[in-house]
Amino acid sequence: MSSQKLQINIFGGIMFLYLGLAMVGGFLLANQNPINADLRKTFGSPFLTSAFSNLMGSIFLGLITVVTTKALFPSWTFVIQQPAWIWLGGLLGGIFLTSNVLLFPRLGAVQTVILPILGQIIMGTLIDTCGWFGAMQLSIGGTRITGILITLIGVLVAVVLPNLKEKSQNQKQKGLILWRLWAIFVGALSAMQQAINGHLGVLLGNSAQAAFLSFLIGFLAILFVSLFADKRVPNLSDFKKMKPWNYIGGILGGTFVLATVLAVPQIGAGLTIMMGLLGQILGSMLVQQFGWWRSERYQIQVWQVVGIATMLVGIVIIKFL
Repeated sequence: MSSQKLQINIFGGIMFLYLGLAMVGGFLLANQNPINADLRKTFGSPFLTSAFSNLMGSIFLGLITVVTTKALFPSWTFVIQQPAWIWLGGLLGGIFLTSNVLLFPRLGAVQTVILPILGQIIMGTLIDTCGWFGAMQLSIGGTRITGILITLIGVLVAVVLPNLKEKSQNQKQKGLILWRLWAIFVGALSAMQQAINGHLGVLLGNSAQAAFLSFLIGFLAILFVSLFADKRVPNLSDFKKMKPWNYIGGILGGTFVLATVLAVPQIGAGLTIMMGLLGQILGSMLVQQFGWWRSERYQIQVWQVVGIATMLVGIVIIKFL
């Protein structure tokens, strides 16, 4: 085998490695939602649940950082030289995580993933077009606009049509519109978080440290809100009620953040987001179909599959054409 062919094979292997890493990260994130939703039943608070999840993720990422770099925190000189927004990724991630805890029991696994995807696509397009958060600026054209519209149609098909076939179009269903709008909004925050964390990883030159700092900041922010809103912390009886797998929600979320920070410099933000979305969609459908992590089971409907397929077409158009 010639050296040129060997280099091509190695490059292709590395490409598929990071594509798979981004997809697995998305799959794990979809499994974090029902785990944290179940944990909320024990803690009785979405804020305590999110704080604990971020704490576990911070410990997990902190251990990786120490093993790989021997240093948890950047120098004070580095901190004061950077713009304030570079540290917002953890705060946005905390809002996204807490929102998922609230959304999952109301919207189910698929909608909790699908609706934020719409927000991710819209905000991701704005970030690329305007060059926000250190991203490479890309011009918007008819092709990308077409992709956004197709993605929107896919969301409507996946979310609206199944509900129209429900027999009970009651006040509860009508009240869900605000939760769905919130889901789209926090999806936009998630896209901002990924862009900010990716840029932080480049500035630090260390993906694990960037992911750790993001999770730690999110933990401190949620802990502050939790102490203010709940005026308590989990006690020993709460921990005794926890199931062993309640501890891994934060680790799954931390793995997703680490996967995105690692993949973006290698395969680009577009491919990373797309593969992460594929993983999230697949994971949410399996969670919903089989009731993983003791979540409520919902039969996947044909319209949901059609809507998801339509969304994927829109995503491909936005990211590749």
